[in-house]
Amino acid sequence: MNMGKRIENAKKAIDKNKLYNLDDAISFFINEYSSKYSVKFDETIEFILKLGIDAKQSDQMVRGAVAMPNGLGKEKKVALIIEDSRLDEGKNSGAEEVGGDNLIEKIKGGFLDFEACVATPAMMPKISKIGKLLGPKGLMPNPKLGTVSDDVVSAVKNIKKGQIEFRIDKNGIIHSGVAKLGFDKKKTKENIIKLYNAILAAKPQKSKGIFMKEIFLSCTHGPSLKLDLKSFVV
Repeated sequence: MNMGKRIENAKKAIDKNKLYNLDDAISFFINEYSSKYSVKFDETIEFILKLGIDAKQSDQMVRGAVAMPNGLGKEKKVALIIEDSRLDEGKNSGAEEVGGDNLIEKIKGGFLDFEACVATPAMMPKISKIGKLLGPKGLMPNPKLGTVSDDVVSAVKNIKKGQIEFRIDKNGIIHSGVAKLGFDKKKTKENIIKLYNAILAAKPQKSKGIFMKEIFLSCTHGPSLKLDLKSFVV
C-alpha cells in the first residue's frame, strides 16, 4: 500500500468530531495506527497545542526547555563551545564537537553539522559573531534553555537524555515531538504530561482567559486527534 493510501485510510479510522481521551489517543497511534497505517520507519508522535494568548505581544511569550523522562528515541548531536583552558573537561562532556575559538571560526565558515549548541558564559561574547548563523537554525545558546552553563557536563547530558525546547509561534501554537511510535503507552504518556506541565508552568503572568485552548496528538504521516483537556493530569 502506498503512502497516500495509508494516510487516507488512517484518516477514515478516526472521528474528526470526537474529543479523544489522552490514553485512547496514545493507544490509537502505538497500536492501531502503528500496525495498520504507519510507514516503515519509526514515526515521531507529535503534540500540538493552541494557546489562548496574543503571540504578537512580547510579554506573552511562551518559551522554555524540558527534559523528557524517557528521551525521544534518538540522541542529538551536540556542539560545545568552551574556553581553550577547559578543553579537556569539554571532551569528557559527551559532546560530538568541542572547541573554543577554533570551533567558532569553523561555524563561521559554514559548519553546522550538529543539532544543539552548548556554550559557557565566558564564550558568549565571542559567539555573537556567529549569532546570525545559529539563530535561524534554533541553535543559539540561551541560559533560559539551559544551553549556556559552566556545568557543561550536565548541560550536554540533559540534551542527550532528550531535552526539548518549546516556543510559541506567531499563531499561538506550540508543536513538538514527544515520543516514537515504538515507545510503549506508559513512556509516551509520561513524556506528554511532562511537556504539558512545563508549558503550563510557562504561562505568562499577563495572560488572561483560557490558556490551553486546543490540544492535538498526531504523528509524522498520520492524522491529528483532538484531545479532551479534561483527560490531562495537572
